[in-house]
Amino acid sequence: MISYKELKEKYDDFNKTWWGETITTVIFVVVMLVIIRFFIGEVRWIPSGSMNPTLIEGDRIVVERFSRFFGVPKRGDIMVFYPPSTQLSKMPLPLISRLTGIFCKDVAYIKRVVGLPGDKVEIKFEDDGSAFVYINDKKYKENYIKSVYEYPLCPAPIPQRMIADDRIMKCGPFHLKDDEFFMMGDNRGNSQDSRYWGVLKKDRFIGRAVFIFWPVNRLRILHRLKNTI
Repeated sequence: MISYKELKEKYDDFNKTWWGETITTVIFVVVMLVIIRFFIGEVRWIPSGSMNPTLIEGDRIVVERFSRFFGVPKRGDIMVFYPPSTQLSKMPLPLISRLTGIFCKDVAYIKRVVGLPGDKVEIKFEDDGSAFVYINDKKYKENYIKSVYEYPLCPAPIPQRMIADDRIMKCGPFHLKDDEFFMMGDNRGNSQDSRYWGVLKKDRFIGRAVFIFWPVNRLRILHRLKNTI
């Protein structure tokens, strides 16, 4: 059996070689990337206009990940998550890629939390063509969305065979279970969100968007914006 002293000597000898030092450095960098991305936060960029005007194409944002260890997202939080359509492989290489962000191909979305576990969520249209979200049968007044007049119309009634079709918008009512959230983009006329693919499970959240750091003229903190029911 190799003693601790002998093992340490072998490691020191290995680490003195150029390839040993390189391997040790690479392992250290990968471990630090995993720790930072999984426990602290990460940087992401906005590829679409689904969160316009809050977030626009090209914005660079900081996403914090530590708060998910202490609680659940709150209404109004802007969250990054894996949608139901993203199949998350647990094989070693895809898992390492997802944890480090290196060559990660898993599709992530960014939307706002509108419905919480236990809520009843429904979209209703007014006579003037505007639309509003109703939560537990009360109008949810939002001051951050692009327009209340840009909601796509919901086909009604939807045939049972097409309920699960994520190409068709649904207006609800949606009844959320204990671990389910209803996500919506602030650009209600151009957002693929829970109206199409349904509720989101808690275990699919990546982190909360907290700060726009680029471009400089859009630098700001992303507060949980004011809204009322």
